[in-house]
Amino acid sequence: MTIADGGELPARLEGRYSAMAVCWMLGFGSLVSWNSMLTIGDYYYNLFPNYHPSRVLTLVYQPFALVTMAILAYNESKIDTRRRNIIGYSLFSASTFMLIVLDLATAGSGGIGPFIGICVVVASFGVADAHVQGGMVGDLSFMLPEFIQSFLAGLAASGALTSALRLITKAAFEKSNNGLRKGAMLFLAISTFFEFLCVLLYAFFFPKLPIVKYFRSKAASEGSKTVIADLAAAGIETKQDQQQEDNAKQNERLSNKQLFIQNIDYALDLFLIYVLTLSIFPGFLYENTGEHKLGSWYPLVLIAAYNVWDLIARYLPLLKFLKIESRKGLMIAILSRFLLIPAFYFTAKYGDQGWMILLVSFLGLTNGHLTVCVMTAAPKGYKGPEQNALGNLLVLCLLGGIFAGVSLDWLWLIGKKNAF
Repeated sequence: MTIADGGELPARLEGRYSAMAVCWMLGFGSLVSWNSMLTIGDYYYNLFPNYHPSRVLTLVYQPFALVTMAILAYNESKIDTRRRNIIGYSLFSASTFMLIVLDLATAGSGGIGPFIGICVVVASFGVADAHVQGGMVGDLSFMLPEFIQSFLAGLAASGALTSALRLITKAAFEKSNNGLRKGAMLFLAISTFFEFLCVLLYAFFFPKLPIVKYFRSKAASEGSKTVIADLAAAGIETKQDQQQEDNAKQNERLSNKQLFIQNIDYALDLFLIYVLTLSIFPGFLYENTGEHKLGSWYPLVLIAAYNVWDLIARYLPLLKFLKIESRKGLMIAILSRFLLIPAFYFTAKYGDQGWMILLVSFLGLTNGHLTVCVMTAAPKGYKGPEQNALGNLLVLCLLGGIFAGVSLDWLWLIGKKNAF
């Protein structure tokens, strides 16, 4: 067996593009189940018209994701990343399948019982999300920036592709008997397949790519314990004396508190990006945009516009002249996004659907672009174990922003008739 020694960067890194493709697919699998839930929101509004499903399910999802992520981030240096990610993707796969079972068992009926059942499954989505997002971002933080970019693009792609598929299924099933339900079940079945595919990709293919083995070996040589199981899966072992040396190096690394203080602006950046985005998307788009010519298609078109531009934006930082690397520049750009709040309010009240689609597109564009800029810039200059820890801390702040955003989203209902 090969011994992990973290040698110098090889001139030719084999498997780079394969790794980027797998990272994209793993990112896709990290959110495809949840995005499917959001995209079939019209089905759940049909079943549970009085329960605000888009807002309630998001509010159920986020506390479980945030608390689980906080626990995992605190203990990240002791956690086996391989087990963590496999558990996360397996839980996503099983939970998505349970939504199909629940719908079949209740024959697609509404009521409080089935809604509580859906809430329980959505809570397990939150736990799975914390396992996967923190685990993957931490793992990829000590590899190439392109890997994080591909993973984040995959996250956005899950939204864009589910939105496109939802528009197709709505058109195909709109006039058929029970069409909404058929489209929703098709969505959940496809999501279950992709989640299971991610389990296989992460467990058997990704660890064996030469470039991935190299970076994990390098991280192990710098004191990382989180990669040992993944290296073993790739046929790489660490010697006993090397493990003792790694323990000493682990003690030399910056603490989570020191990393957080040094990168507090990046942490605040991510928090603010997602506070704003989730205070508008998806609840406001489903419930506060009024009636327009597009009718029942309108919220679906808005969700699709957001997702498509969010995906496109996550590739823009690959063009160097579009990448924002200045810490001050990032903060100014992120704070300026808050001007979108009055813009959405007045557009919903007085504007036409074209202006709303434009605003939603800009929301997605800035969300994707700024997320990639922050996530790829922050880990630079640290050792492998520190980069892994920082990746987990940044995801924790991101999820904190999402939770704050979905909580603030309820403020849009103030003054609305029959809101509660």
